[in-house]
Amino acid sequence: MKKQIDKRKIVGWIAVVISTIITCIWAFWGISENFHEGWYYASWLSNLGLMFTQYLSPMLLFMGVTLVSIFWPRLGGSLHAILALLAVWFFDAFSNAATFLIILPLIGLGMLYWFGRPQPRKIAISLVIGFPLLVMIISGIEPVIRVSQRVDDGDLQARSVPGNGVNLTWAPNGPGWPLEGTDWNGAQQACQHLDEDGLQLASTPQDIWRLPTVDEAVRSMARHGQNSSGVWDAETAQATYEITPDKESPLWNIHSQVIYWWTATEIDEERAYIIVYDGKVWPRSKQFGPDYLGFRCVK
Repeated sequence: MKKQIDKRKIVGWIAVVISTIITCIWAFWGISENFHEGWYYASWLSNLGLMFTQYLSPMLLFMGVTLVSIFWPRLGGSLHAILALLAVWFFDAFSNAATFLIILPLIGLGMLYWFGRPQPRKIAISLVIGFPLLVMIISGIEPVIRVSQRVDDGDLQARSVPGNGVNLTWAPNGPGWPLEGTDWNGAQQACQHLDEDGLQLASTPQDIWRLPTVDEAVRSMARHGQNSSGVWDAETAQATYEITPDKESPLWNIHSQVIYWWTATEIDEERAYIIVYDGKVWPRSKQFGPDYLGFRCVK
């Protein structure tokens, strides 16, 4: 009988450790992404709402299911199975990645809780809550400091941004610098049709404005009003900086969800380069056009 109880304790603690690790991963991802692509509203309440509903919700959900599993093992095991079924619905198929990385682990974890009994429960609860919160706090220190120090002069008009071998005029807020995303062809077309002052789209191509090349974009990146001294190496497709850029004036709108821009530099017929506000450069399909991938025309 004692051996049976010990086995159930071991199985239960294996489940708790696995759940804690997964919750810590979600905590790290959530707080990192919140201050990378989120936290763009002018209102603190809106930013906090977005943080908890979109970025921290996976951590909180998994933490909640784990706590239920510790108090009521069979109910918790059933909840894991339900989450696995929801994953099947969400991914719309038993894809190899979804099956081996999400569905099967959830089912296996649910079975561990069904048969396991982690004791003492107080220690298990402390681990499940404490470690993810610690990971979230530690991981959030740098981005919180960085975002709180962002420079925003509120000027969304056309801006001349000289330095580092380039001197471009960047389009004002409007059709040449929208608040929503689009694909590469849409960005190209908008710049071609943008009128002289950059405030309206003409019915015919004006060819006054254009997308910046990846080299121009890299050279223009800045932080705290100082050019980041970016250099683009076309052979290695890598951008390097003396100062890491950030989402700040005069180039970026800190209250826009857009954190990536299209560049004019094509890789091939299907792909072009995008640049992130922190200076990273990535290849993307020209058909890609989420809300957070926009553009800003130059002349």
